Amino acid sequence: MIYHITQQTQWQKALQEGAFETGSLQTEGFIHASQDSQVAGVLHRYYQGISDLVKLHIDETKLTSPLRWEHSPSVNEEFPHIYGKINLEAVVKVEII
Repeated sequence: MIYHITQQTQWQKALQEGAFETGSLQTEGFIHASQDSQVAGVLHRYYQGISDLVKLHIDETKLTSPLRWEHSPSVNEEFPHIYGKINLEAVVKVEII
C-alpha cells in the first residue's frame, strides 16, 4: 500500500473526472506518493496550515500507470512516484486527516 495526501476538493474533482491527477504530473512528470511511515514527514514539510486533507490509500497492484521508487535527496529516502493519473479503482480507502 502507498499513500497520497490531497485536499478533499481535489479528490471530489477526481471522482467527477474518473481519475486523480495533480499539478506535479504536469510539472515533474509524476504524482508524489509515500509509504505509511513517510506520511507524517510529508504532512509536516508540505501541508502545514492546509485544511480539508485526505489520505488516499492506493493499492499499487491496481495502478494502471507506472510506479517507480526513486531517491529523494532532500530527505535521503526512496519514495513511490506514479507516472500518470491514478485510476480510481486503485484507491481502496480515503481517510480524512
